[in-house]
Amino acid sequence: MIQRAHKRPKIEVASYKGKQFSLLVKAFLALMLAGALVFGALLGQVLGGAHDDISGDPKAMVILGCLLYDRGPSVMLQDRLDKALEYLEDHPDITVVVSGGQGPEEPTSEAQGMADYLAARGVAQESIILEPQSHNTWQNLTYSAKCLEEAGIDIRDGVIIVSNGFHLSRAKMLAGRIGYENVSTLAAPSSHVPSRLKMYIREPLALVKSFVFDR
Repeated sequence: MIQRAHKRPKIEVASYKGKQFSLLVKAFLALMLAGALVFGALLGQVLGGAHDDISGDPKAMVILGCLLYDRGPSVMLQDRLDKALEYLEDHPDITVVVSGGQGPEEPTSEAQGMADYLAARGVAQESIILEPQSHNTWQNLTYSAKCLEEAGIDIRDGVIIVSNGFHLSRAKMLAGRIGYENVSTLAAPSSHVPSRLKMYIREPLALVKSFVFDR
């Protein structure tokens, strides 16, 4: 009588594809976590600069431009101008540079619209310098520095930068790179809530872009 050989138990081998998929998921989650941590750190940097910081006795003020409509300044630009006016009430003799070119949908340069707004509220026209060529923050500060130097004002003697709070960390970083010293800031509110939320998402990324490319 012939005895049948016992069948060996079947050995299950874990799928390599399954392991690979699991590693990819872990790597993706790790990247997501790292991205969130980096974004959080950058947002902290943005929030950390969103306050008034007056140092010494500034000799000039630079108001950074923003969108201009046919009816006048956008809400965020008006916030910047009104913030500047609060300071100018007690410092009427300071030189003011209004900085911003003309976009494709704007009726005139942002600088001209800003100058008109300030003059209509009592700021002496002879104390306002127009910088109507810039189209980004780096150009705002670079061209404004040239305007101040032409007016005989040394940008190392103290300048106030006026913008919405979310914008000031980047503006101050770029100002230092350009050659401004003793930089003060005035943080305008952002009254338009949708724009404020959008900018606090955008600005951390813009901070990285400016750090790498704007020089």
